[in-house]
Amino acid sequence: MNEIIPPPPRRRLSFKNITGFILLLALAVVFAVSGISKIDSIETFEWSLLDLGISNFTLAAICARLLIGLELLIAGFLLFHIFLKPFTYLLTIGLLVVFTIYLVLLLAQQGNDGNCGCFGEWIYMSPLSSIWKNIVMIAATVILYFIYPGRSYKHMPIVALLVALTALTIPFVVYPMNTGDKPMVMSEPIDLDPLYRSDLPDNPDRELRQGKHVVAFMSLGCPHCRKAAFLLQIIHRQQPDIPIYMVIAGPPELEDDFFKETNARDVPHLRFREPDDFIRMAGPSLPAIYWINNSVIERKANYFQLDPVVIREWLIENGELKMEN
Repeated sequence: MNEIIPPPPRRRLSFKNITGFILLLALAVVFAVSGISKIDSIETFEWSLLDLGISNFTLAAICARLLIGLELLIAGFLLFHIFLKPFTYLLTIGLLVVFTIYLVLLLAQQGNDGNCGCFGEWIYMSPLSSIWKNIVMIAATVILYFIYPGRSYKHMPIVALLVALTALTIPFVVYPMNTGDKPMVMSEPIDLDPLYRSDLPDNPDRELRQGKHVVAFMSLGCPHCRKAAFLLQIIHRQQPDIPIYMVIAGPPELEDDFFKETNARDVPHLRFREPDDFIRMAGPSLPAIYWINNSVIERKANYFQLDPVVIREWLIENGELKMEN
């Protein structure tokens, strides 16, 4: 008589399993949104890494894309239940700890004003609020480690490889690195005398008509100008011997918001309120970032081309670096 073998018991749904699945799904969504939103404003994320002390643009660009790839990898590994307890949960906690340390440094350097960039420009979060968000996510991951270990399944290594390759490749494919792009070489005189008119309430605190200077003409309401100002304040703070000066025009009611977003108030600048003269100096498009040598524009750059290494090479072309405080 043949013995009837009963089917294996089904895994019962329990409060612990349901709670674990909900927590896991929530973590995966947060990491996915965080990674995708950073791709959408990846320049700002790259510059944040520069602000931490990475002096090379290319290295900062690679690190930014790898960190975004790690966020997408964690999201994918969580969704597909890949090596949850032995690997994914530990990687999740490690990456959250790294981001939290970065936020603490950001908070110490710049205070709690401005957007920390954790969700790019999609969701505004201050550094302190993002620190609390990370603490909650770390706690959720620790809970998952104990109540929702996950199970191995057939072809898991193959799925893991496909998810990892896809996640780490997406940031490089969607937003390719901008390497080898140099400022436009020019030799065009510029008349900066309007900045020094005696009838104006303020004049530059330095002589921009002599020597080498990086002069950026910006509008308070221009989003690209704000990105350029954000990068310029990083360069100025890290390398104050690079002579940077901003000439800023625009409605006065936008001034506080401009400096709050860019943290650029400490960068030497002038609020210029003569629109006709401003247009004559800046030209038709903003931001206009000119590398000026004795009132001659020798380079014209956009904010992708403000590599401190390249600027320094230009400054020492004639054998000396002009120091400006």
